[in-house]
Amino acid sequence: MNLMFSRGPSLQSRLALGLFLSIALILFDHKLNGFGTTRVYLNSLVSPLQYLANLPGEMLNASASRLVSHERLFNENAQLTHDAVLMSEKLQRLTFLQKENERLRSLLNAPVKNHNERLVAELMAVDNNPYSHQIVINKGAIHGIYEGQPVLDDKGIVGQILQVSSTNSRVLLLADVTHAIPVRVARNNVRLVVSGSGSLRELFIPHVPHSNELKVGDLLLSSGLGNVFPEGYPVATISSIVRDESRPFAQVLAKPIAQLDRLKYLLVLWSNQRAEDNIVVEGADK
Repeated sequence: MNLMFSRGPSLQSRLALGLFLSIALILFDHKLNGFGTTRVYLNSLVSPLQYLANLPGEMLNASASRLVSHERLFNENAQLTHDAVLMSEKLQRLTFLQKENERLRSLLNAPVKNHNERLVAELMAVDNNPYSHQIVINKGAIHGIYEGQPVLDDKGIVGQILQVSSTNSRVLLLADVTHAIPVRVARNNVRLVVSGSGSLRELFIPHVPHSNELKVGDLLLSSGLGNVFPEGYPVATISSIVRDESRPFAQVLAKPIAQLDRLKYLLVLWSNQRAEDNIVVEGADK
């Protein structure tokens, strides 16, 4: 049985013809640039395929760059927040010292107590008890935290450490009804005691005589008495004074400087005695 396409040039002849045509086309394109336009059209048709082939790699590179940028921004934001809290504490001290120097020039050479140890902490939880104002921070005994330690935010005093566990601590806020802090009026140095009212935006000052020279707007600073809170940090501003002669004392309310309902980053301070004890203990261990 004969095949339909069995007849024709031999394989050697076909190979020779193909080589001849290839060389002729190469010379024609090289000398006369005859396929330039065709090449442009072919490249135009293939270019979308090239873009599609490169698309997965471009998307991976863009995603990796975005993740790196996000991580870098997150780290920078955490560092800036840490530095801002530290600078706020220093600013509070500088404001206090400036007012002291202006009001009491005779005490310019008096030693100022510096707090060499401080630690930035972050809010972990808020107590849901409506009759108590307490929060939990992410620093504990392994960080050197102790009961009674003063706690601040970027504006003023927040409260003090109430309970300490290994990795976190409970803070009693100024607004708690069981909390009280000795203060003095920045304007005239009158000494008072500010107590919590149970409201995060209001404190009250008990046992204020009617003759006391207080004014609405007076700034109350920590007095340093009791050796719990350091001297000179903002506590509250007087918001209301009611002098009713039928009562033995005036009714005085104050607004806390710290934003007790918006806490996130906090600053824990060590007292001078505690700091010295830590240095002595570390030196003894060495």
